[in-house]
Amino acid sequence: MVERQLLVLFGSQTGTAEDTAERIGREAKRRHFQCRVEALDSYDVANLINELLVVFVCATTGQGDPPDNMKMFWRFLFRKNLPPGSLCQLDYAVLGLGDSSYPKFNFVAKKLHKRVLQLGGNPLLPVALGDDQHDLGPDAVVDPWLLALWDKILSLYPLPPGLEIISRDVRLPPKYTLHYLPEDSPHPDGGLLQPTAPRAVPSELHPFAAHMVSNQRVTAESHFQDVRLIEFDITGSGITFSAGDVVMIQPQNCPEDVQQFCQLLRLDPDRRFVLKPTEPGTSLPALLPQPCTIQHLVTHYLDISCVPRRSFFELLSYFSTNELEREKLQEFSSAQGQEELYSYCNRPRRTTLEALWDFPHTTCAIPPEYLLDLIPRIRPRAFSIASSMLAHPDRIQILMAVVQYKTRLSKPRRGLCSTWLASLNPEQGNVRVPLWVKKGGMKFPADPDTPVIMIGPGTGVAPFRAAIQERVAQGRRGNCLFFGCRQNSKDFYCQAEWEELVRRGFLTLFTAFSRDQEEKVYVQHRIQENRRLVWELLSSGNARVYLAG
Repeated sequence: MVERQLLVLFGSQTGTAEDTAERIGREAKRRHFQCRVEALDSYDVANLINELLVVFVCATTGQGDPPDNMKMFWRFLFRKNLPPGSLCQLDYAVLGLGDSSYPKFNFVAKKLHKRVLQLGGNPLLPVALGDDQHDLGPDAVVDPWLLALWDKILSLYPLPPGLEIISRDVRLPPKYTLHYLPEDSPHPDGGLLQPTAPRAVPSELHPFAAHMVSNQRVTAESHFQDVRLIEFDITGSGITFSAGDVVMIQPQNCPEDVQQFCQLLRLDPDRRFVLKPTEPGTSLPALLPQPCTIQHLVTHYLDISCVPRRSFFELLSYFSTNELEREKLQEFSSAQGQEELYSYCNRPRRTTLEALWDFPHTTCAIPPEYLLDLIPRIRPRAFSIASSMLAHPDRIQILMAVVQYKTRLSKPRRGLCSTWLASLNPEQGNVRVPLWVKKGGMKFPADPDTPVIMIGPGTGVAPFRAAIQERVAQGRRGNCLFFGCRQNSKDFYCQAEWEELVRRGFLTLFTAFSRDQEEKVYVQHRIQENRRLVWELLSSGNARVYLAG
């Protein structure tokens, strides 16, 4: 009897590919496969030669780049010295998630499919190209492709005698079981985010608790947009960075939302628990302490403000004791109900917490151990670093617009991370924010004589502030900046700094204030007006052009 094992490997940036990989994992369990679901970079790629059956689920980011959690795997797979037949015993399928409005649509999935084929793998199906632009989203491609995949897999690995596919009416066990500790059990000492002596350079698994030094509004109070210049102290972190790099910040939910969530689900925020994996071999969530309080789980881990996905409604339907609510939840999780779900969730940007309010009978029946299957973890947010270590040693500054907008829902939508950061006041005590740094996509020229043309409207100017500070500290003069905003008096970020650099001869500055006159003026108009200078810099100066929005 062939061992029925399936490995699902995902590369995910925003969580969609991970969600799809988990869905395949659940469908595999219903077909009695032993199934592991792992991020590509968490998997020991040297074991791939021993695998018999693998499904890859991968997103494409940026200009055809692999997601962060598959970059090491990607480098290994494209090594020149891998023998051509090394994956000859592997049956595989690749499911891609992309966006056809980008030129390199699903580039990573196509390239992965081709490379595994080159190394001797046997494709079960042509590569699936899920498209965000489709009216029904990627599921329009994913649903029929998965039906075909299971047909193919079950023809190779039939169900064991006497077993049938577990019906969709049956709820699968949770990934983890949750064991409450007795209320009188001793508490470990210390807070959960202590600034520790760093073991290594800070990373997602070991962020640095940076002290917030200042949080200053840089737009006029009368301006509709609240933009902040925020400074963090990273002394002793071991963090280094250069212009163009990115700081990752791990946000948390606001206390009102946490309190509402606990009330809705009838959870005691102070109760402490430990998690145990339901199946051997499943690792525990890396970012949760053990033991943990409900308060910490909901504040720091569960993304209760994200727009819920189809899988959320599918799992929720199993807990429903109310027939009306259950029917609606089943409709939202069916292929036919996707347009309705889009109108309910995605278009108005309804949050998970708001969706739970709409299904009160179901919500109060959710068993706590299913929370980690139901709600994804809070993802870190990326910000361009807006300062240089040469100008501000041991500091990181960011220029951040506070996200707030209206949809048809009565309550304004708010960005989780920007709202949280804006609410922090370093003058009211020791405020710490978990962060780490990642290499950015922008590299500024090493040659000191190469001029740089930077086009940075709005907060897009952030990485150029870092570059200009760095270049000025190195004595480089060929800095040309096109900056655009609405009004000179309201959102001209870093105005005094730019004007001082112009005065000292380090910067050529062109500004476009779109609302300061009758006809709108944007950075492209200023580029056109100064085309002779721009062309001269490009043709005889060999200038580099950088654009950030």
